[in-house]
Amino acid sequence: MAKIKVGVAGYGTIGQRLADGVALQEDMELVGVADLMPTLSIRALKEKGMPYSLFLVDGADKSKFDELDIPVSGTFEDLVGRVDIMLDSSPGGVGAKNKELYVKKGVKAVFQGGEKDSVADVFFHGYANYEKGLGADYLKLTSCNTTGLIRSVDCLDRAYGIEKVAITIIRRVSDPGDYHRGLTNALQMEKAPSHQAVDLMTIMPHVDATGILVHTPVTHGHIITVVATGKKKITGEMALNAFKAHPRIRIVSIAEGFLGNASLFRYARDLGNPRGDMYEIALWEDSIVESGGDIMYAINIPQESVTIPESIDGIRAACRVQQTREEGTAATNKYLGIGKWK
Repeated sequence: MAKIKVGVAGYGTIGQRLADGVALQEDMELVGVADLMPTLSIRALKEKGMPYSLFLVDGADKSKFDELDIPVSGTFEDLVGRVDIMLDSSPGGVGAKNKELYVKKGVKAVFQGGEKDSVADVFFHGYANYEKGLGADYLKLTSCNTTGLIRSVDCLDRAYGIEKVAITIIRRVSDPGDYHRGLTNALQMEKAPSHQAVDLMTIMPHVDATGILVHTPVTHGHIITVVATGKKKITGEMALNAFKAHPRIRIVSIAEGFLGNASLFRYARDLGNPRGDMYEIALWEDSIVESGGDIMYAINIPQESVTIPESIDGIRAACRVQQTREEGTAATNKYLGIGKWK
């Protein structure tokens, strides 16, 4: 079977990780990445020996790349013409414009969470609704928080059945290295319900969800607390057993030294993971408690890398590489090395 040819639009925080993730998939070929400016990320790519071919989007000034001796392989249209599917991690709104070219070239695409839902045929999650993405031309991923949240809720739902959830998101204010947010020594509330709760209901319409979001002046990950109501009572032991079986959920504890988001970021660096990334969400065993008929727990969301596995699941579904969620997610997990620590 021929390898699926993949391109990445936007080589920023997510695009770098998408490119690295696709490059690890033995049944896919990363044709190249596209961007507008010789950013630090592009300059680092050049310094690493240009492992990925670079293409320039409309409006790019090639002379700026030439000044830095950064090799360019062609235009964005050239890249799109050479692939079966694009992973679009362009800034919000740009992906919708890019779609015009994808349609013209007859190329499929997976868009990231920053685009409007209307850009895609299917609002997609690898575990919760893989089959809905089969053969679809245009998929849109959920946001980082929603991706990790759905992993955990879908896990309990498939094991025991879930009726409703109430979530609180303690949200990092920006990615590491960003300077455009100035929130310090303060927490900022958003109006309820949070979009993550609404998005969860779009993916899992049988679950009633609501949520609150609080911005915090930190950068290394979000934390979400979840109160879930099962169709029957879910004990702490039942929940823990289900979570332990999920490849993309890492069970941790305060007693082990995982005191919070920074502990997990440091642990990922100590593991030697590129950029301190972790594909799994972490779930604190210490946080799993029963409250009447409900079960409560807390998860950590590594916002820069958590959507990468589900993006690759999207390629598998759209291109019908695997026909079921079990086969599709298992292949992605295998090539990304997810769950190898279990």
